[in-house]
Amino acid sequence: MVTVEFAASLRRHVACAPQNVAAGSLRVVLDAALAAAPALRHYVLDDQGNIRKHVAVFVNKTMVLNRQNLTQPLASGDRVLVIQALTGG
Repeated sequence: MVTVEFAASLRRHVACAPQNVAAGSLRVVLDAALAAAPALRHYVLDDQGNIRKHVAVFVNKTMVLNRQNLTQPLASGDRVLVIQALTGG
């Protein structure tokens, strides 16, 4: 199983406990986790299913740089963290 966790900044809008979902591509894993919190889907993914610019996704503490090609395979034991990407100065 792959663990998917949504950061507190997202959970304050939609309650969503960490999800344990079947391994597969990053897209399949995100889709499965977002099924438990459908209100987050449009915040995390755009209409084409790409990761939105204001969201950062980490796989095992490494940020996903390609927001469109979510075919990266994930294996049992992997961890995905979805956070709101903040900028400022």
